[in-house]
Amino acid sequence: MPLSQHFINHTRIPENNDWVIFILLGCIFLYLFMMNIIEREANLKDFLLQKYFDASNNLPSWVITSFVTALTLSVLISQYIPTVPKYIADLQVLDYQLNKFGYCLLVVIFFYMIKSGLGFLFYQSTGDGKKWTVFYFTATKFYFVLSFLLIILCVAHYYFPLDRNIMFLYYFFFFSFVFIFKTFFYIFHKNNILPEKWYYKFLYICTLQIAPLLLLWRLLFF
Repeated sequence: MPLSQHFINHTRIPENNDWVIFILLGCIFLYLFMMNIIEREANLKDFLLQKYFDASNNLPSWVITSFVTALTLSVLISQYIPTVPKYIADLQVLDYQLNKFGYCLLVVIFFYMIKSGLGFLFYQSTGDGKKWTVFYFTATKFYFVLSFLLIILCVAHYYFPLDRNIMFLYYFFFFSFVFIFKTFFYIFHKNNILPEKWYYKFLYICTLQIAPLLLLWRLLFF
C-alpha cells in the first residue's frame, strides 16, 4: 500500500485591500467636489491662505474635511485595535455586523461630534460665540493638510511591505507631534481663535483636547 503523504500548501493568499483604494478615491472625489463647487474652483494655495472675511461656505468645507479626516484616520488605525467589543459585534443591521474599520469610523465620528459640540458650548459660555466660526474655519485648513498626510500613510501602510508592529510606534510619535503642533497652532494663530484670557486657553486644552483624546483611546484600545 502506498504510504500516506502529507502535502503542505505554501500558496499565500494575498490580502485584498481594494476597499482601501475605494475609500481613498472617495476622499479625493469629495475634495475635488469641495474645491470646484463649494470653494468655487479655488486652487490649493488660495484655499489654504484665504482669509476668514474673504471665504464663503465655510461650514460645508469644514464638514467635508472632518469627514475625510475621520475616514482616513479610521482606515489607518483599524488594523491596530484588538477587537470589536462584543456588545457592538452582536448588533446586526440587515444581517451585517461592524468590522474593525466600521467600528473605528463610528467611534471617530462620535469623537469629532462630541468635540464639536463641546467646542460650541465652550465658546458660547466664554462669551466669544462669534469666534466659533473663525475657529472651525481655521481648523479646516489644519485638518485638510493632515488628511493628505493620512492618505499617504494609508497607501504606505497597506501597499508597502512595512512591519506594522514597528510602524505603530512611529504612528504614536507622529500623532503625538500632531497633537502638540495643533495645540500651539491654535494658541498662536493670527486669527486669535482661542479666548484671550489664559485660563480659558488652559481650560480648552484640558477639556477639548486632552480629555476627548483619552476617551478615543479608551474606546479603541481597551
